[in-house]
Amino acid sequence: MTGQSYKIVYKGGEAEITEKKSRFIAHVAPAETEEEALAFIEEIRKKYWDARHNCTAYSVGIQQPVLRCSDDGEPSKTAGMPMMEVIQGEELHNIVVVVTRYFGGTLLGTGGLIRAYTKSAQEGIRNSQIITKHPGQRMKVKCDYTSSGKIQYITASEHIPVLNVEYTDEVEFDLMVPEEQVKRIKKQCMEVSGGKALIKDLEKAYFAEIDGEIKVFS
Repeated sequence: MTGQSYKIVYKGGEAEITEKKSRFIAHVAPAETEEEALAFIEEIRKKYWDARHNCTAYSVGIQQPVLRCSDDGEPSKTAGMPMMEVIQGEELHNIVVVVTRYFGGTLLGTGGLIRAYTKSAQEGIRNSQIITKHPGQRMKVKCDYTSSGKIQYITASEHIPVLNVEYTDEVEFDLMVPEEQVKRIKKQCMEVSGGKALIKDLEKAYFAEIDGEIKVFS
C-alpha cells in the first residue's frame, strides 16, 4: 500500500441557520460509496418532504472521487456548487451534505443564497467529527529489557503509535508506523538494540487518532 493521508467524516453532524426567515438545515454524513450517499439524501428528503428544497453535494472516493451536487430547484449554481466548494476547500472525502431550505417568504438573491448554503455546509461540517487517515505499516518489535527503554524513547520522540506492549521474558511492541517512517524506525530499532531486535511486518493499513486513541482501519 502506497497511499496518502486524507480527511473523512467519522461521525456526521447537523446545523441550522436562518436568513431572512428562511431556515437552512444542514445534515452531514460519511459515505464510502455513491449508493450510501444517495440513500442518505433520500432519507433526508423523506424526513423533510414538505421543504421547498433539499440541496445536495457529495464526494466519494480518494484518488479520483465521484463529485456530484444538485441545486434542487434553486437558481443554478447557488446551492449545490457552493456546498461542493466547501467540501473541496476542506479537502474532505467520503462525505455527503444535504441542506434543506424552508422558504421564509423573502427572496435572498443569488449572493444571499450562495452565502446561506455555504455557511450551512460549513456549520454542518464544523459540528461533525473529522479525522485524518494515514497510511501505515503495523509492525512487531521484540527486544530484551535493556533495549526496551531505548525503543520506547524512539516511539515517543518519533510520535509512533504504540498499540500494545507485552512483557514476558522479552518485550514485544505492537507499533503502527506511518508509511514514510518505516525504514527509519526499523534502522533505529536495530541500532539501539545492537542488531538483536526481531522485527516482523504485519498488515499495511490506514490509521487515525480518534478521541485520543489510535484506530486501525482494515
